[in-house]
Amino acid sequence: MSHYEDLTSELLMGMRLFGVEYQRIALCAPFGLQFEHAPGRAQFHFIGRGSLMVRSATGEVYQLHAGDALLVPHGRPHALLSSTEVNCTTLSTYKSKPICDTVCAIADPVIESDDHSVILFSGCMAFELGGMQPLINTMPDIMLVSTLLSRYPEIQPMLNAMEREACTRHAGSAGILSRLADVVAALIVRGWVENGCGAGSGLVQALRDPRLSMAMAAMHRFPGENWTVERLAKEAGCSRSVFAGRFQQATGMTPLRYLTELRMRLATERLNKGHAVEKVAFDLGYGSLAAFSRAFKRTVGHSPGALRSPREVANAGT
Repeated sequence: MSHYEDLTSELLMGMRLFGVEYQRIALCAPFGLQFEHAPGRAQFHFIGRGSLMVRSATGEVYQLHAGDALLVPHGRPHALLSSTEVNCTTLSTYKSKPICDTVCAIADPVIESDDHSVILFSGCMAFELGGMQPLINTMPDIMLVSTLLSRYPEIQPMLNAMEREACTRHAGSAGILSRLADVVAALIVRGWVENGCGAGSGLVQALRDPRLSMAMAAMHRFPGENWTVERLAKEAGCSRSVFAGRFQQATGMTPLRYLTELRMRLATERLNKGHAVEKVAFDLGYGSLAAFSRAFKRTVGHSPGALRSPREVANAGT
């Protein structure tokens, strides 16, 4: 396995889709659904019946049919349309009712029974890639599952199962759909990563450089190590000056700046999960809470205490 494949495998191990809110939507033409900008959130759509168009934030239009799925990883504005001439409205203008804990239905009973209606299964989710969060910024506006099917035919049975569940309304179908949607969304991301992350950015170029990726893999595996440029250059198998220059050229930052940003992304993720500030600081290589707090505030913009869990806050007051 190459160092690129090794590091991207670790990237995918840290992938999380959470806080998902799904809607099962039935509509008849003409319709236009506008999805507004949702920073830090990804949007997933599956077409269970019928066909429609999706218009990206940059104005590109794609035709989609039953069984198609797509991911909008940045949460950028986009629209689902019966035709390019229709006016768009947001989901908030439609009445909805809960089906289960994570899924609500948006449909008129008359529309639902119409065989010509379009049935969608859509979800808005928080999307994390662990220490490799910056890769999300390099993803395209629209990621289509259809571009992956020739290389990953195992996805097709899951799409077929989603299509059946979306249209038949069997007991428990909403819960099954939400779980299948989680898997398909993750497979779309995995396919993009395994296919080289598209055209790529400086970060992707660094991942593809065998020497740089060795050093980056070491930082990601052991972010709490006392890394120096000399130690990282040794991991990369080149001189300090050559390594530092190649790293700066590829990523636009120094190796130690990359390490600090990696540590702060991991720290933010762990603090949001309720981990104690002192443990996070120690695990990420900081000898004192003060040093960690200074680095965190300098990088993130506020103190780590601002992310403490309610339990920590309550304990601090006792």
